[in-house]
Amino acid sequence: MNFVGEIDREPERADAEQALRLLRRWAAQADPTEVARLDPAIARLLPGREVGNYPDLSRVYPQNFAADAAYRASMPDLQNGPSSLIVGAKAQIQHVGISNFRLPIRFHTRDGNDITLETSVTGTVSLIGEKKGINMSRIMRSFYAHAERTFSFSVLEAVLEDYKTDHDSVDARLMMRFSFPARVNSLRSGLSGWQYYDIALELMEREGARKRIIHLDYVYSSTCPCSLELSEHARQARGQLATPHSQRSVARISAVEFGGKRLWYEDLIDLARAAVPTETQVMVKREDEQAFAELNAANPIFVEDAARSFAERLLADDRIGDFRIVASHQESLHSHDAVSMLTEGPTFVSESIDPRLFASLHKAG
Repeated sequence: MNFVGEIDREPERADAEQALRLLRRWAAQADPTEVARLDPAIARLLPGREVGNYPDLSRVYPQNFAADAAYRASMPDLQNGPSSLIVGAKAQIQHVGISNFRLPIRFHTRDGNDITLETSVTGTVSLIGEKKGINMSRIMRSFYAHAERTFSFSVLEAVLEDYKTDHDSVDARLMMRFSFPARVNSLRSGLSGWQYYDIALELMEREGARKRIIHLDYVYSSTCPCSLELSEHARQARGQLATPHSQRSVARISAVEFGGKRLWYEDLIDLARAAVPTETQVMVKREDEQAFAELNAANPIFVEDAARSFAERLLADDRIGDFRIVASHQESLHSHDAVSMLTEGPTFVSESIDPRLFASLHKAG
């Protein structure tokens, strides 16, 4: 077929159908790459055929390729693009960043030693309404720049300053979560074992003011005072053996450091244990089990009592400012939990609570 001399005339439908039949006959004998080189759009006209690599792209990983400054400058960066790229409302975001970024961190302990623990990091900054997004990797790079140091709140402040500056942000927040081991003695047998405490260090800056917060999950046994009295009544009135119910319970204590004085993790644990001494046990022989039953009987406690007992100790410590206590007694009598929350100061005041807050206090054995 010869189209010379006819290219400039207006084609009719019959011409298009004839050309398409010819194109399909040619494409049936050509490979997809050859078809795509002629015109990538042609492949859409060919039933059952996919567009091949166009241009013919390399499928071998370039081991020796190095990105120089000029190449990096040419790469697209949509997160730091203009405000015209914003999706949705141009509203300020109070917190945006990363959660559960993990790395080994060395912490200083009250006895003067260091301990390295796997740590989960959450880092966020505020984002103004006219800014598209943030560079998430900068938060991680800020941490790695200080990762070899023994961490404390002062080191956290250096990290916070770094990534707040990197993101040109007003407000920022850092949180480090870890499981802190402490050696705990049994009640009577002389044994000891490792108790693990879920702890988080939080550093927040809002409108130029910074707060240091320690969060502790303290696990204890709670014997119901009502059940204890009813059991004793059955024994005395009817000679009936009865046992009071008790259950594993958890208090999440959040305390703001106050007055520039150091509050160690171990100090907060000691405060919690002094307030509610029925901490769950690690190493137990028969004499320890009996002692634990006696300790619970000597300290029966409702969930309201627990919150107020913790508060009494926190209020008496001049290193602690605002605080919050969230307690959950995970009932053995009922199919539900008994819960309480007590706050002191404006830091933790909130009209609404996380719907899963109390559920987050459940601890697997």
